[in-house]
Amino acid sequence: MLKTIPVVAAVIAASALVVPTVSQAAGSNSVRISYADLNLASDDGANILERRITFAARVVCEFEDSRQFSIATATKVCRSDAIEGARPAYEAAVAAARHGTVTVGASAALVVTAK
Repeated sequence: MLKTIPVVAAVIAASALVVPTVSQAAGSNSVRISYADLNLASDDGANILERRITFAARVVCEFEDSRQFSIATATKVCRSDAIEGARPAYEAAVAAARHGTVTVGASAALVVTAK
């Protein structure tokens, strides 16, 4: 019985340290991705934009110590959500490019956001 008390205390202390870090995931963070330099009508251009979106999701969803299981899980969920959140803008940009619509300047961008 006496050996379980320090173990329980250690688990409670570890939980208290993890909760504030995971709660930081609730803050919103965004990255703007330009695709003005890409030809989205081509598969290569569309693939490059997908890679940029994935990279941006990694940037906006980076939490302090992702080696802890709960934080690693939150990071993975955040990244998936950020990528899926950008998907409609990505699909619209690719569809517009493939149907001959030209987007120029600052409007040739989309935003990847962590929720």
